[in-house]
Amino acid sequence: MPMTKNLNLLQRFFLKLIRLYQKFFSFDHGYLKIFFPGGYCQYRPSCSDYMALAIIKHGAIKGLLKGIKRILRCHPWSKGGLDLP
Repeated sequence: MPMTKNLNLLQRFFLKLIRLYQKFFSFDHGYLKIFFPGGYCQYRPSCSDYMALAIIKHGAIKGLLKGIKRILRCHPWSKGGLDLP
């Protein structure tokens, strides 16, 4: 994860929420990874990592919107693959 020293309060808040989601609910990052050891997400980076990177790179609002757009693109019929913010 890139440096997160110069982030505003809203960016830090969203990043903390993403980390909590990853730890407790994500099949790719947290405790539920035991059910999918090879990973569940077909995109790299995963949707939650993508949103975190977008928030760091583009700011809280634009990064959140880019992350939501990415989540909406993620479905069983998508090709997946490498997709950077």
